[in-house]
Amino acid sequence: MEKVRHQLFLPKPLSDRLEALAAKPGASKSAILVDAVTAWLNRRGASELEERFAIRLDRLTQAIGRVDRETYLILETLALFIRFELAIQTPLAENDHAGRALGAKRFEAFVTQVGRQVSTGRRTLGAVPEEGA
Repeated sequence: MEKVRHQLFLPKPLSDRLEALAAKPGASKSAILVDAVTAWLNRRGASELEERFAIRLDRLTQAIGRVDRETYLILETLALFIRFELAIQTPLAENDHAGRALGAKRFEAFVTQVGRQVSTGRRTLGAVPEEGA
C-alpha cells in the first residue's frame, strides 16, 4: 500500500504521550497515528450512519410497539371471548347430529367472514387507539 507523508503539529502534552508510546519496543509513531486516525474515522463514520438512520429506527420501533399492543389486545379479547363462550354454552350430546351440523355451518360462515374482512382490509372495530391517547 502506498504511503503519503504528512506533517502535522501536536500540542506538547499530546506529543509527549506519543513519544512515550513510541519508545516502547515494536511501536512507532507512524503505527500509533495510523491506528488512532483509523479508529477516529471509523467512529466518525459510525456516528454519521447512526444520525442518518436514527429517525427511521425510532419510527420502526414505534410501529413495532403499536403492532405489539394490537396483538396483545387481539389475544386478550379472543381469550376472554373463548372463556365466556365455554362458560355459557352447554356441550352437545353425542347423538345431536343436527346441533353439530348447525355448529359446523356457523363455523364455516365465521371463517368465510374472517377471510372476507382480511382480504378487503376492513376492520370490524376500526383502528386500535394508541397507548396514552
